Amino acid sequence: MIRAVFWDNDGVLVDTEVLYFQATREILARTGVALTEALFKRISLTEGQSAFSLAAERGIAQDEIDRLHAERNRRYLELLQNGVRVMDGVREALDGLRGKVVQGIVTSSRREHFDAMHHGTGLLAYFDFILTREDFTLSKPHPEPYLKALAHCGFRPEECLVIEDSPRGVEAAVAAGIRCLAVPNDLTRGSAFSGVWRVIGSCREIAGEILRIEALDRA
Repeated sequence: MIRAVFWDNDGVLVDTEVLYFQATREILARTGVALTEALFKRISLTEGQSAFSLAAERGIAQDEIDRLHAERNRRYLELLQNGVRVMDGVREALDGLRGKVVQGIVTSSRREHFDAMHHGTGLLAYFDFILTREDFTLSKPHPEPYLKALAHCGFRPEECLVIEDSPRGVEAAVAAGIRCLAVPNDLTRGSAFSGVWRVIGSCREIAGEILRIEALDRA
């Protein structure tokens, strides 16, 4: 029986990946690095690394990279403060799961950015707990974020389900022993989701997938 659902945030609940890409691309352009969507998808969304490694490859000193990184974070915050779009099917899925399972957000977003993006979404009332980047040492694709979520709610991995949109997020969930549904967005559609339980087209399908999983577990 599924007793808890752990949601990724960026690209799953809210459409913020494009804003993060925009902010990173703008700042890296000052160093002569042309960050393409394909590079961003590979480095950030698949490998879980920093796109600022491209600046390091050009011989830019680490202290300058640190300054640029901080400037990117400020620019990203500015973009978020203009408002973000809730992803398709999210409200319906959260409504359907409310009161039936424990729901948590497990995100690599910094708390400052997370608070800004959810200032007007009205989504946080659905959740029993929230883990942001400051709550763990290692980020996705390392399993630590989802292991922390398991410890927080006290359920076994087989009693939980993860909702992700990126290969690195799926990898983190699988490494923690938790089944994972992938809901690709415009930046991650067509990616290889190794070990994923199922790739779905919309969060509206989550309730049906939970029923499918529970039926298989009973068989």
